[in-house]
Amino acid sequence: MFRKHKQILLLAIVVLSGAMTAFAQEPVKLSLQEALKLAMQNNTNILNSELDLKMAQKKVWETTANGLPQISGKGSYSHIFKVPTLSFGGKTVLSNTEVPWDPTTQSGTMSSLQLLSGENIYLNSEPGTPIELGLKNNTTFDLTLSQLIFSGSYIVGLQATKVYYGLTKQTAEKTRLDVIETVTNTYTMIQLAEESKKILGQNLENINKTLYEISEMNKQGFLEKTDVDQLEVTANTIRNALNQIDSNLNMAYRLLKIQLGLDDAAKIELIDSLESGESLTTSSLSLISETFNIDQNVDYQLIQTSEKAAKLELNLAKSAFLPTIAGFYNHTEKLKAPAFDFAPKDLIGLNLSLPIFSSGQRMSVVSQKKMALEKAKNTRMLVSSSLVMQAGQYQSDLKLKLERFQNQKKSAELSDDIYQRTLEKYKQGMASSMDLMTSQNQYLSNLTNYYQTIYDVLGAKSKLEKMFNINQDTEK
Repeated sequence: MFRKHKQILLLAIVVLSGAMTAFAQEPVKLSLQEALKLAMQNNTNILNSELDLKMAQKKVWETTANGLPQISGKGSYSHIFKVPTLSFGGKTVLSNTEVPWDPTTQSGTMSSLQLLSGENIYLNSEPGTPIELGLKNNTTFDLTLSQLIFSGSYIVGLQATKVYYGLTKQTAEKTRLDVIETVTNTYTMIQLAEESKKILGQNLENINKTLYEISEMNKQGFLEKTDVDQLEVTANTIRNALNQIDSNLNMAYRLLKIQLGLDDAAKIELIDSLESGESLTTSSLSLISETFNIDQNVDYQLIQTSEKAAKLELNLAKSAFLPTIAGFYNHTEKLKAPAFDFAPKDLIGLNLSLPIFSSGQRMSVVSQKKMALEKAKNTRMLVSSSLVMQAGQYQSDLKLKLERFQNQKKSAELSDDIYQRTLEKYKQGMASSMDLMTSQNQYLSNLTNYYQTIYDVLGAKSKLEKMFNINQDTEK
């Protein structure tokens, strides 16, 4: 029994703690600009593009450092089991003793002379002191300084790293524009859903009020049960629509939190009002009349950079015909030096590498790179024409969707008026339940189409702004 009460107490504590945590967590209120700023700070794609940019900077320095002075050190230890020796011979002496000749030491009696007294005098060679030609154990340290003097591939490589960095920067800019577009679209989608939910909620409230009134009238015998049931069906239809909107909103908010780099448990609230009416028309007309500057388009900038890269690859292939010159300085230190050491301590010199004959291999590579550059030029011209055509198509598409929005706005207003008048007539018994249901369906259909046209116009605007690279400034 005590254990059961203990479990209930623990459960109450957990529930209470969760409730206090939820109460303490205030929603993050975000305008569109604040949402974009947050995305620039936390979005995974943005963070990865920034890392790519930093890696490109390191790559530029890596290539640059190849042409700067290089210092390397080396140490070695050696052990000689039997050190060779060398003797330069000793002295010659006169002696009355004959010494056998030793060819190894080059010592012994070289010649003899007999005196008148009959005594023999010998000219003997004595061996010199042997000199070791090395050390049994030795440790050597080498220090080498090298400097590249001329290399065609290094010069082209430096230019290529700048192009590579520029390409990475442009890719990061494209990623930024993509994130701006997706966040803007998601933000707009939530705004539309919230607005639809609000209007449908008001309609449901009005229908419930009317339903109560006609239910009372039915009880008094003034209306048929069919009229009550018909209105109940309409109310259920709106409830189902609201449930669907709630489900869509939940997914849209989760998607926006992922795009902003927020935790799924975070709560966010959008504070910007939905752009519609005259504001939407004015901003759309401004974009429709905007002149397309292809040089500002990030896709065109990327294709231009690709052409520069192809040109550098051609230059790199040509540089294979040039020599490579490098200078070096070497200093050697030994812990113990042998008696006779002819190795110099300091040495300076030049290394020259000159390509002479490759059976046409280098020329074949050059020909391939020339054709690759020609392809890059063709691609740039094709992309240029395609982008100009696409810009015109996007502007025409925005113009068409703006006209649909304006027409649908009028239709939504008219259908709302028709529905309200039919509802009043229905209350007065001047319209049937079928008339009310028809006007209700017409109103909901036009309202749905109206919000769809707003979303379409905003989406077309977002695509044009991204293509024209305007209104895309976001500070981190």
